[in-house]
Amino acid sequence: IALNMSVGNRVTDFILLSFRCSREMQILLFGVFSLTYVLTLMGNVSIICAVRLDHHLHTPMYIILAHFSFLEICYVNTTVPNMLANFLSETKTISFTACFLQFYFFFSTGTTEPFFLSLMAFDRYLAICQPLHYPTIMTGHFCIKLVLFCWVMGFLCFPLPIYFMTQLPFCGPNVIDHFICDPGPLLALTCVHSPKLELSFSIIPALVIFLTFPFILGSYALVFRAVLRVPSAAGRKKAFSTCGSHLTVVSLFFGTILFMYITPTSGHITSTQKIVTLFYSVFTPLVNPLIYSLRNKEMKTALKKVQLAMKILPNE
Repeated sequence: IALNMSVGNRVTDFILLSFRCSREMQILLFGVFSLTYVLTLMGNVSIICAVRLDHHLHTPMYIILAHFSFLEICYVNTTVPNMLANFLSETKTISFTACFLQFYFFFSTGTTEPFFLSLMAFDRYLAICQPLHYPTIMTGHFCIKLVLFCWVMGFLCFPLPIYFMTQLPFCGPNVIDHFICDPGPLLALTCVHSPKLELSFSIIPALVIFLTFPFILGSYALVFRAVLRVPSAAGRKKAFSTCGSHLTVVSLFFGTILFMYITPTSGHITSTQKIVTLFYSVFTPLVNPLIYSLRNKEMKTALKKVQLAMKILPNE
């Protein structure tokens, strides 16, 4: 394998092997993931448009959901376009800078997601357990502050570890057996062993998970306890439906993340790592809009309005 190096025997780009299979299979995968990518963008953009256009959805719950959908769009854009290009590429190269930029934005958007899931849980807790105080606590201004907090916290976790990682000498080989620039494969290509840096890429996600996951579970435990006390069967059904959507998304996200990033990165079999990464980076952003729209009457009504507006606009 040819190594691309600058002066000083330093790697200047990497080769992302992605999925090793025949050319025909690469083209088939390109078609499948292209369709998945387009559907993901359409689903999440539809939710954002629905929240923006329907004034009935200008509430904290749907404002948070719109930001979550935008986050999902950012999330898939960090990996899928490059993965699609790799399916058609002969060289499958990615520059040193582009690799670490992908690394940063992939992990930052992924870290932002549990903060948003926690905010959704907190919003539902206030709405169901503190209904009289909810309008005065979860004001529009306070909601935007919490949303900004989620974005900032997610994007502040990895700049320093990634910066220190870029300062390590990468002297070859430059082949990454993955479809993204992931810390495990990257650290394996360095000339020096850095256990502290490797540990940091396990500790930071683990810390975020151990802070947010119990908070989410605790919030929904209190919500379910309050819902069971509601005398109206219709009221209980509506509350369970909303929380059920949230919990489904939480289960999809945390189930795969717990498998991947609680344990040290070097302990995973490469093929398993690829499949699990593919699941939470490509599959979950696709199904999340379906989960939120199919189980929510207000969202379904708003999406029908968006669909109607799109049909009217071309005729004008």
